[in-house]
Amino acid sequence: MNPHYIYFFMSNFSKWIGATLGWSLGGPIGGILGFVLGSFVDGFSGVDLNETQQSRRSKATDSGDFEISLLILAAVVIKADGKVNRTELDYVRSSFVGMFGKEKANKAFKLFSGIIKKNDISTRQVCIQIRQHMTHASRLQLLHFLFGISKSDGSVSLAEINTIKRISVYLYISNRDFESIRTMFHTTSGNNYTSVDAYKILEIDKKANNDEVKKAYRRLVKKHHPDKLRHLGEEYQKGAEEKFRQIQKAYEQIQSERGM
Repeated sequence: MNPHYIYFFMSNFSKWIGATLGWSLGGPIGGILGFVLGSFVDGFSGVDLNETQQSRRSKATDSGDFEISLLILAAVVIKADGKVNRTELDYVRSSFVGMFGKEKANKAFKLFSGIIKKNDISTRQVCIQIRQHMTHASRLQLLHFLFGISKSDGSVSLAEINTIKRISVYLYISNRDFESIRTMFHTTSGNNYTSVDAYKILEIDKKANNDEVKKAYRRLVKKHHPDKLRHLGEEYQKGAEEKFRQIQKAYEQIQSERGM
């Protein structure tokens, strides 16, 4: 195949993500993209994404890099229990429709459908590449999305929880952050948090005094503030607002219980 056509195809296909891909075209993520693009274009082979994009691997994370990372890790989580659940696939599609609109979401889902067919994804290597380029706030948002997938079919398998936990370790996300985000999706009391849930979300013990509760809340507000995702675009700031609301909800519940 004419290399100019390959480049044209890749350039045009990447436009759906709203920004030029940077570091994600190199390393193990670039290898996965090469595999998927190869399934779309007959004869697409021998193109070394690591080599052709080497000069751009140090580029800061943009929305395209984040979205590709999200799609790959979503595929890992969906396949964690040994089957591909239609409800979870629909959740991925609807999430993208909500963030990007139907046309862009359909293109993203086409790419996702190719990724999910690849059976030898190295989760560890992918996560190493992500953490080398992505801010902590962005990695936390990735984890938040993955928990949404695990909850979308109404039941969370142990395999899914263990897979997301392993991803969080590879991404250098602390256990406190992991438990905080997990609790936002897996409460034990329906739409309301139990007292234990609320403290887990604020990443503190129930024995904490009022000043420690306030300090924990301020720390989480700073850590999870939607403005920390401004570099990814408005759609991701909106996505982060849900996590922000859950932190506010947990804090208000503790305030009410303590009469603060």
